[in-house]
Amino acid sequence: MEDKTRLRLGVAYDGADFSGWALQPGRRTVAAEVMRACELLFGHIEDFTVAGRTDAGVHATGQVVHVDVPAAKWEALAEKLLWRMRGILPPDVRVTSAEAVDSSFNARFAARWRRYTYRVADATWGVSPLRRADTLAWPRRLDVERMHAACRRLIGEHDFVGFCKQREGATTIRELLQYDWARDGEGVAVATVRADAFCHSMVRSLVGAALAVGDLSLIHIS
Repeated sequence: MEDKTRLRLGVAYDGADFSGWALQPGRRTVAAEVMRACELLFGHIEDFTVAGRTDAGVHATGQVVHVDVPAAKWEALAEKLLWRMRGILPPDVRVTSAEAVDSSFNARFAARWRRYTYRVADATWGVSPLRRADTLAWPRRLDVERMHAACRRLIGEHDFVGFCKQREGATTIRELLQYDWARDGEGVAVATVRADAFCHSMVRSLVGAALAVGDLSLIHIS
């Protein structure tokens, strides 16, 4: 049996033109592009596991994958793997790091938490042209302090069934470790959401609920 080496890959991508991470017949996905590059360099891939699957349109700067490759090929490619990957992958996805790890490492189960950030611009003139691919334009002013205060109540372990698209046989109980709202140096409202794991569409639902709380046009003060 051929000796294998388990690699931990760091992956970054612009999700605008992808139908999410997971393999889907007839659709362009991040996993399909990264697997194709791995197979061109290492041959057939059997174990290819990601820390967490992302939905369509979601970007990533620090996604983690593990993959088992032939040990001899890794030894030959180790010093130039990132350069070779750069030449194979399309410009909207990059493998940013690659290291050999113990065979017990599992990208999905070794992850202690996952973190998302969500940017919302509520300026009257809209979104900066340089950030239009990763920032939501909101048409009305937001009360970010009110949003932050409301979202703090969601921290902890709860059943987030109201914030998820349920999947048969899957639990909707999650532990939310962090949910903050603040304005950055450009005045953009930024949500930081961190949890042990997320349900399908959970982050978008959490953000949508917060926007309803903070939209000044929906707040009635008597």
